[in-house]
Amino acid sequence: MPQQTVYRLPTRNAIEDITYNQEDIPQPLSHEVLIKVRAIALNSRDCQIATSRYPFPIKDNVVPGSDAAGDIVEVGDLVNNFAKGDRVVVCFDQTRLYGPSTHPVAGQSGGGVDGVMAQYITRPASAVVKIPPGSPQTYSELATLVCTGVTAWNALYGNKPLVPGQVVLVQGTGGTSMTALVLAKAAGAMTIVTSSSEEKLKFVKEKFNPDWCINYSKTPDWGAEAMRLTGGKGVDHIVEIGGAGTIEQSLSAVARGGVISIIGYLAQGDPKMTADILILALGKEAVLRGLIVGPKSMLDELVTFTSRRESRFYVGKEYGFTRDEVLAAYHAVGCGKYIGKICIVVE
Repeated sequence: MPQQTVYRLPTRNAIEDITYNQEDIPQPLSHEVLIKVRAIALNSRDCQIATSRYPFPIKDNVVPGSDAAGDIVEVGDLVNNFAKGDRVVVCFDQTRLYGPSTHPVAGQSGGGVDGVMAQYITRPASAVVKIPPGSPQTYSELATLVCTGVTAWNALYGNKPLVPGQVVLVQGTGGTSMTALVLAKAAGAMTIVTSSSEEKLKFVKEKFNPDWCINYSKTPDWGAEAMRLTGGKGVDHIVEIGGAGTIEQSLSAVARGGVISIIGYLAQGDPKMTADILILALGKEAVLRGLIVGPKSMLDELVTFTSRRESRFYVGKEYGFTRDEVLAAYHAVGCGKYIGKICIVVE
């Protein structure tokens, strides 16, 4: 049998536990497709899984990674909607086609099932999305759509759809925030970016052209500043990355009836100092909505939108597929120094 390179996590105490393996190239079942992986996008979730900090159970000896783009190289006998040579992206959760997930991790790549850190992977045809011919995005850009892309799309359209002219605030300059910024601007929204780094904000201003930037280290009460910038109306959609450490400011910034999409927990808060979140939410009639990526139907919508708008997504750095470079990519995600996404290019 032909062999391929596959990475696994036999133990999950440190990023260095990732092992390099030679395994058989899988053969697709009748309802599956075989994909030559071209690029993998990493998420903070990948670092959490590798170091046993992810709050859900993980498959033993799992192949890590969830976000991949590549080419169809073989199709199963019962597959009639894909052909050899199609560019595709894979779903984050193979079992979640519509609506909320039925389990916190069971069908998720790199968690409940083996992920994408391999040269070839098989997937059910139902869990793969074809990229329209002529779409300008690179394989790395396409890979970013799987998790951060769908998460941002879900935040903006999954509950109370974004309307042109509304205001969207994104926290930080990481992958999900920058993807949400691109999507919001493409939809005609006003945009606000928060960060503690003047250097990052300067880059974001030049690269993405948001309407406003707020340095929260210089302006700790950034919620009040967002209210001021919006003429007292507030922000219609907030992409909440920080969690306990930032939710009070988000509730200060949000418009009445606005949506706060809770997708991260990067900023720790002191429980003894936490305000009464329920009262603050009640006072704003705000929607606080937790979400974990989204279903395949949203990936379909996102791919169609970004293809037709010819949207481009910023990749902070690309690494190769050697073990040293894979480890370096993980550490780059862990240190949080890069703007946008970190990707691995697979030969």
